[in-house]
Amino acid sequence: MSPSALPPGPPGHPILGNLREFAADTLGFATRLAREYGDVARFRIVRRTAYLLSAPEAVERVLVENHRNYVKHTFFWRKVDAIFGRGLLTNEGDDWLRQRRLVQPAFHHERIAEYGRIMTDYTLDRLEGWQDGEARDVRGEMTSITFRIVAKTLFDAEVAGDAAEIAAAFDTGIEEIARRIRTPVLIPDRVPTPGNLRYRRAVDRMDRLVYRIVREHRDGRDRGDLLSALMEVRDEDGRPMSEKQLRDETITMLLAGHETTALALTWTWYLLSQHPDVVARLEEEVDALGDRPPGVGDLSRLPYTESVVREALRIYPPAYSFGREALEDDEILAWPVPAGTTLFVFPWVLHRHPRLYPDPLRFDPDRWTDTFRRELPRLAYLPFGSGPRMCIGREFARMELVLIVATIAQRFRLEWGPERPIPMASITLRPTGGLRAVVRRR
Repeated sequence: MSPSALPPGPPGHPILGNLREFAADTLGFATRLAREYGDVARFRIVRRTAYLLSAPEAVERVLVENHRNYVKHTFFWRKVDAIFGRGLLTNEGDDWLRQRRLVQPAFHHERIAEYGRIMTDYTLDRLEGWQDGEARDVRGEMTSITFRIVAKTLFDAEVAGDAAEIAAAFDTGIEEIARRIRTPVLIPDRVPTPGNLRYRRAVDRMDRLVYRIVREHRDGRDRGDLLSALMEVRDEDGRPMSEKQLRDETITMLLAGHETTALALTWTWYLLSQHPDVVARLEEEVDALGDRPPGVGDLSRLPYTESVVREALRIYPPAYSFGREALEDDEILAWPVPAGTTLFVFPWVLHRHPRLYPDPLRFDPDRWTDTFRRELPRLAYLPFGSGPRMCIGREFARMELVLIVATIAQRFRLEWGPERPIPMASITLRPTGGLRAVVRRR
């Protein structure tokens, strides 16, 4: 296929393509690509042709209209098998569909409502240790809360003592994965390079916790949680899930279930610290609940809190990017998509597109009126993805975010110093620098 028949894009290195620009500043590169080359832009990562889709209509083609042609297990996910294995996040085809159906009941609307009390209680428990005027690592605090919540609600496990260790192990794993993303040649895990050894030790630490949780569930007692349900499942030959399968599902839910929520909370508190007018309105809303902590029944009374969370997810989406691979030739917005092409969607770019969001860099919870939501194009807002593979825990996460923000805002304000967190594009949108804030008791 001649270059003139393909979407426009920047020239690149004869061998590396655009890898250097992509690796050095992923968010900036994607932003420039959309601005300079349009809704479908082509670039190259070594020998791999990739498209960046920056229009909701283009995204809809991949995630909804022809989703069967676009698989998730791209070259990127093949680099992180040691952590996620073949869990719900990475699997494909009939195996994925079977897993999705098994996990779905844990996220039924009625069951999620039961989780609200745990979310509030664990937040209050963490706040017991906060002292007025002290500096706190905001991401560490939010991670501790969300990790305990997901472990208890989905796996009936108390992991307060494990939160710091698993967070450190996951951080090490993420750092190594970030390095792999930026390296054109993947060195197999079995090669004892310093990076691979750090990665393997981090995975081993995570495995110890997860296999311990699985062992604790071997007592024959039905705890009514997700892991108990998975252990009861039998395939068509009557065989239960293997230890490895249980491990992959458990670690996927633990890590995916707490990491993005903790990051969303961290970015929310940063944005709030820079906008005292928004904080004043937020506090007015949560104070109307009285002295008691918020519950599921109060969600309808917290519309502004929900808008604050929604707007923070727009500006700093933890899942800032995702990719698919084309199985067969297709066409997107009149551009041909050859089989094997990698398609990137950056919510970071879509959420900041001036055609979709007026004054897109302004933190403005008031933009989320009913009229604005109705008029916003489908798939212009993707904090949880879309289509059949939309995040299975999205309602869980939305409720968790609102309840945690409201619970903390009743009691504390967070004040950032002069340092500012800088977004780092890894598996998730992580902040670097400026993570400590002073907590002020109200």
